[in-house]
Formats: sequence, structure tokens, C-alpha cells
Amino acid sequence: MNPLPPLLLKLAYAGLIPFIGLALLVQLAPTPLNYLSAESLAGYGAVITSFMGALHWGANLHTLGEAPPGDRWEDRNAWIWGVIPALVAWLALNIYIPVGLVILASTLIIQRNIDQNTYQYYFSSDEARQAFMTMRNRLTYIASACLVWAALVILFVQA
Repeated sequence: MNPLPPLLLKLAYAGLIPFIGLALLVQLAPTPLNYLSAESLAGYGAVITSFMGALHWGANLHTLGEAPPGDRWEDRNAWIWGVIPALVAWLALNIYIPVGLVILASTLIIQRNIDQNTYQYYFSSDEARQAFMTMRNRLTYIASACLVWAALVILFVQA
């Protein structure tokens, strides 16, 4: 049995709908709707990238003052890492859209790789952490693929 609540799973996977739908519109919609879709996809990617960083703040606020002395995540790293994705996402929104989309995809994957190691501090059960990471892997790779796909369409198909 999956230790994650069904609502969490439904909401998480529903979060892929804008990634998939907008990436399809980038490829299939007529101009200018395809470019508006690319802008919207970049915006949504930036929001999700920021959200994934904010998970660290939420987890640390929950246990603030309870972590043992010397816990590297409670000390400073989680607070810093929680902000970096938002800053990168903001940067990605302010540059050439295909490059920004690739930066967002890369950031999501980098976040996933770092979070794989840091989530051990946030979950009370290894089973729940593993279930979450399985879901997270799927979401990250599908979202990143959509972002890169849209960037490639803009660069090579619509050029």
C-alpha cells in the first residue's frame, strides 16, 4: 500500500497537466498562440521550481527549534537551498524563452538530485520518503521533458 495520501497523488499528477498541455500547444498551436503557450509554460515551470524549493522552508518551519545542534539543514543549508530555485526561476523568466525553459528543466532535475539526499531529514518513515521520491522522480522527469521539448520545438521546428 502506498503511504502517500490519495489526494496528494491526485494533486501532484494533476500538476503535470499544464506542462503537457502547454508543451503540446507550443508545438501544435498556430502563431501567436504557440508563443503565448511557451511564455505560459515558462511561467508555470518557474512557479513549480520555486514551489519545490519552498518545500524546504515548510519542512524546516515545522521543526524549527527541535533539530539537534549541528543539524546542517536546520543550521542554514535548507534555508539557502529553499531560496535558490526561486532566484534561478526568476532569471529563467527574464531571458530568451527556449534557454529559460532548459534552465528550468535543469533546475528541476538538480533539485530532485539534491532533495533525494536531503529529504531524509523531513520524513518520519523511510517508506513514505521512498514513495514520495518515486512520485517526485516521475513528476520531475515528465515536467523537465515537456520544458525541453518546448524549447527544442521553438529552436528547431518553428525557426
